[in-house]
Amino acid sequence: MRVMFTLVRAAVVAAVVAVSGPAMAERSAQLDALLDALKVAETVEVMQAEGARFGGDLARDMIPDVDAAAWARVIERIYDADKMYEVLASGFEAELEGADLTPILAYYQTPQMSEIVTLELSARRAFLDADTEAFAAEQFQDLAEQGAAVVDVVNTLIKDSDLLEMNVTGALNSDLMFYNGLNEGGAFDLSEEEILADVWAGEEELRISSRDWLQSFFLMAYQPVDPEVLDGYVAFWRTDEGKLLNRAIFVAFDQMYEDISYLLGLAIAEQLQIQEL
Repeated sequence: MRVMFTLVRAAVVAAVVAVSGPAMAERSAQLDALLDALKVAETVEVMQAEGARFGGDLARDMIPDVDAAAWARVIERIYDADKMYEVLASGFEAELEGADLTPILAYYQTPQMSEIVTLELSARRAFLDADTEAFAAEQFQDLAEQGAAVVDVVNTLIKDSDLLEMNVTGALNSDLMFYNGLNEGGAFDLSEEEILADVWAGEEELRISSRDWLQSFFLMAYQPVDPEVLDGYVAFWRTDEGKLLNRAIFVAFDQMYEDISYLLGLAIAEQLQIQEL
C-alpha cells in the first residue's frame, strides 16, 4: 500500500513539474528554508544519539548476549541520518503540499523563534542524560506546587496543540510496528489481536510518562524565554498556520519512528534466532 502511494504520488508530482516548474522550485526552496528554520538536520543528530541509547537498552532487555560491537553497527544502520532526514522531508512535503508557507517562514525566521528552536534542541540534547531529565521533572513538580506562571504556559501549550494525545498515539503506533517487526522476523507467532492487546495494555503508563516528559522538556526549554515572546509562541499554535505545521511535524516524525521501530523489531528477531542456533 505504501509503495503504491509513493508511485502514484511520484507520477502526480512529475505532471505538476511539467506544467509549473517555477512554482514547484519556489515550493522546494520554501520547504528547505522551513526545515532549516526548524533545525531538522540538527534534531536528527540528537535522535541518532537517542537511538544509540535506546538500542543499548533494548539489547540489555531482550538480547543480553549479543555482540555489543555488532549490535552497535546494526543500530547505526537503522538510525542513518541521511535516511531519517529524507523520510522527514518527504513527510513535511506531502503534508504541506499546496499550503502557503510564507507566513510560517516569516514567523520562524525571526530572532525570537530562532532562539526558541535552539533552546528546544538544547533541552533535547540535555535529556540524553537521565539525571538531567529526572531533575527537570522534579523542578516542574516544585514549580507547579508554587503556582509558577511558566507551568500554566507549558500546560496550555500541551493542551492547545493536543500534544499529549498525539504523542501517545504516535508511540502506540511505533510499538505496534515494533511488534510487527518481531513477529515477521520470527521472534514471535502472535495474532493481530494479541499484538494489539499487548500494545494497548501499556497505554496508561505511556500516557503518564509522555505527560511527564512533555512538561519537564518544555519547562527546561522555555524557562529562559521572555514571557511575552512565549505567550506569542503559544498563540501561534492556535492559528491555522500553527495547526497546519503541528500536524505536519507529527505526521513526518511518526512515519519515521514507525519505520525505525519496525526495523528494530526485525533486528531483534534476527539476533534472537542467531542466539538460538
